[in-house]
Amino acid sequence: MNSFDAIELSVVMPCLNEELTLAVCIKKAKEFFNHYQVKGEVVIADNGSTDQSVAIATAEGARVVNVLEKGYGSALMGGIQAAKGIYVIMGDADDSYDFSNLSLFLERLRAGDQLVMGNRFKGGIKPKAMPFLHRYLGNPVLSFIGRLFFKSNIGDFHCGLRGFHRDSILGLNLKTTGMEFASEMVVKASINKLRIAEVPTILHPDGRNRPPHLRTWRDGWRHLIFLLMYSPRWLFLYPGLALTALGLLGMLLILPGPLAIGGIVFDIHTLLLSSTAIIIGVQTIYSFLLAKQFTLKYGLLFEEPNYVTWFNKRSLEFLLVLGVGAILIGSTAILYSVYFWQGQNFGSLEPGNVMRILVPSVTLVIIGFQTIVTSFLRAILDLPVHK
Repeated sequence: MNSFDAIELSVVMPCLNEELTLAVCIKKAKEFFNHYQVKGEVVIADNGSTDQSVAIATAEGARVVNVLEKGYGSALMGGIQAAKGIYVIMGDADDSYDFSNLSLFLERLRAGDQLVMGNRFKGGIKPKAMPFLHRYLGNPVLSFIGRLFFKSNIGDFHCGLRGFHRDSILGLNLKTTGMEFASEMVVKASINKLRIAEVPTILHPDGRNRPPHLRTWRDGWRHLIFLLMYSPRWLFLYPGLALTALGLLGMLLILPGPLAIGGIVFDIHTLLLSSTAIIIGVQTIYSFLLAKQFTLKYGLLFEEPNYVTWFNKRSLEFLLVLGVGAILIGSTAILYSVYFWQGQNFGSLEPGNVMRILVPSVTLVIIGFQTIVTSFLRAILDLPVHK
């Protein structure tokens, strides 16, 4: 194939029983090719349709790719891999997006952007085109979380109409098979610092006579979990730091004696809660460090902060010494409390005095064991493997 025969743009549509709307979507895409003199193709990624979708697509001159693995992400990835175009524009085959109006996407792709997202909130959402919960809760909240976690400027994380440089997106090694595929693409593009643009897009009511494949709460939850899993800082580090700091503050304030604020007295019960916060916080921070090590080792995430570098460079022996040291200090303080108890002939003790020794001591012992276990897990993750 010479350069004059090369396909510039592939329009990829995932399909699962879309016989009512598929023909009009294909026709609109071809109208766009003809009107703007684009050498393009329409690829229908069929995910097991049992209606006339495949026959309709073939009759309309589209290329049908049969994708056996079920799921929105699987269908799209199958279509993208089969596409012959330099650029790909993907969109649902339910006539909710106007495939005859793709010029803004192609302009940005030709200008060098590697991912061009549609924004339905800027372009316009027609009446009854998007459910109330999706429009005012799901999409805004998940898009805000995506911008916060991944420092992205994308206003509509889940717009189904988007264009991209095919090789750039294939290079992201996208893995998810379900609806969270949409989030994975934006997240990995942001992490890998691809050139991302956004263009206004109009969302129309779909032409189906059945409910959509999207399930509001199930798929929204899956999107949220995916965003958290790809941001160990927000899932582990920040909550861990907050809990540890809060626990340390409480412990330092209450160790000298009861703390009265107004009419409220904070004493050993608060000290115990502070210890719990420290223990959970430290374990959560360790979970972040291990998760970060895992994602860096297997190429899932690439950013390596200084504190992660420090942790990864520590030897097993060094971390073991830290853990054993904490256990020894804590155990010594526990033995002192036993000695103090002996001085009282092993009789009843004033809880406030003894607990101010025992609670920090036990906290140190537990953190020491956490450190030892984490050091072995870190060493296991550091074992060389064939990739």
